[in-house]
Amino acid sequence: MRRTRTPRRFHTVVRTSLGFAALGFVSSFCGAGVVFLLLVLQGVPDTVAGHGWIIAICAGGYVLLSLLVGTAWAAFVQRRTAVWFVLGRAPTLDEARRALRLPVDLAIVTGTLWLGGVVLISVLTSVFGTWLDALGVALAILLGGLATVGLTYLAAEWVARPVMTMALAAAPPRETLPTTVLRRLVVTWALASGVPMVGVLAVVLPPDLGPSDPASSLVVLSLIGLVLGALATALLARAVAAPLHHLRLALDQIAKGRRDIQVGIDDSSEIGMLQTSVNDLARGLREQERLRDLFGRHVGDDVVRHALEYGASLSGDVRDVTALFVDVVDSTVLAAELPPDEVVRKLNGLFASVVDAVGTHGGLVNKFQGDAALCIFGAPTRHADPATAALRAAHAIRDAVSSDGELDLGIGVAKGPAFAGQLGTASRFEYTVIGDAVNEAARLTEHAKQVPGRILASEAVFKASSASEQPRWNHHGTIHLRGRLAPTETWEPGLSQE
Repeated sequence: MRRTRTPRRFHTVVRTSLGFAALGFVSSFCGAGVVFLLLVLQGVPDTVAGHGWIIAICAGGYVLLSLLVGTAWAAFVQRRTAVWFVLGRAPTLDEARRALRLPVDLAIVTGTLWLGGVVLISVLTSVFGTWLDALGVALAILLGGLATVGLTYLAAEWVARPVMTMALAAAPPRETLPTTVLRRLVVTWALASGVPMVGVLAVVLPPDLGPSDPASSLVVLSLIGLVLGALATALLARAVAAPLHHLRLALDQIAKGRRDIQVGIDDSSEIGMLQTSVNDLARGLREQERLRDLFGRHVGDDVVRHALEYGASLSGDVRDVTALFVDVVDSTVLAAELPPDEVVRKLNGLFASVVDAVGTHGGLVNKFQGDAALCIFGAPTRHADPATAALRAAHAIRDAVSSDGELDLGIGVAKGPAFAGQLGTASRFEYTVIGDAVNEAARLTEHAKQVPGRILASEAVFKASSASEQPRWNHHGTIHLRGRLAPTETWEPGLSQE
């Protein structure tokens, strides 16, 4: 894998280096073109016209020297990022910060070289002419330098984007930003309006650049403003508008429910901070859904919805519920005869049948108690017919477990008022149901293990069930349940249901 990735990275570095070289040449050519057009159209001051060839030779020599120095300087600046990029390793924090400063550093390189040219030509002009002539020539050269620096800064962000993307992974944009949207806007304004307007002032106001009619120079400056403005606006749109468009699409996908969104961070300004924030948002929503899923698996989706609706507090209310209790027959013997992992496998199969049947009929599996399970119909979500739903769920559980043939069980179903809500302390609580109906269902389960149908329901449950469900049940008899003074009338499945 390393052999295939390294050449690709090397190719990217070479392409980026060539891009920087082309950028430096093109931007310098544009700046030099601005200066050349102004001097050609306006002419040089009369006082230095006889020595113009000396200034031209010095300017040409300085340009050649600047190309050599600028190339070496830019290569030195880029060298600090090319090594880790080619090797394919993650940059250190210091290396990443240096890489993010590439556009600023290249603009500094270009600006320094142009400033040297302004000083050199201004000194020569003042020697052969006057300081006013030197000031006029300096303004013309300064316009070209500003245009070059601005184009270099905006275009370098685009050329260096592959390197900056890897650097941003190691040093995401935080409070201190190597570049800002405001800075880009200012540079764009300078190229689109500042440079042409300063050029206009330099042409029409003293000190004059030359004796020629300024009309042609003003037209050229207007065209230069249009061209530079178009280039600067295109680079600004690529740096700002395009990432914002991708962010909007990502947020639309998140709003539609997608949580696997990952936006590439490839900008070191406030745009990069927004990209980071969108990724943090998607990551946070994924974590919330994961926690909600885990919470729902522990307490049930109905309890989760109840907690989200009413908040996490020690509260509840009294509901008329139907309790269904499931317990395994001879679980002690089962645990003694089988390995623990085998017992767990059998219990998981039982509980899978319980969860499926209870969920199908609109109930809640409130808790697993070792080899038993307590299920509630009517809380926390109200149920139109909890008694019928509980009886049908009992049938489904018994049939599913009987078909597996691995376990035997008893099921008790009882009905009555019960407290349904959060129980515990402010730091730790759980949703539970407390009432006589729960205790009665647990006691009925003990006797249900002895009846052929393995299900016993109280009289209250039978009477509350629907007319279509009642014919499926037969009267079992009167039972004195442990811990209860009054006898309990019970019902069991009819022979056709066993």
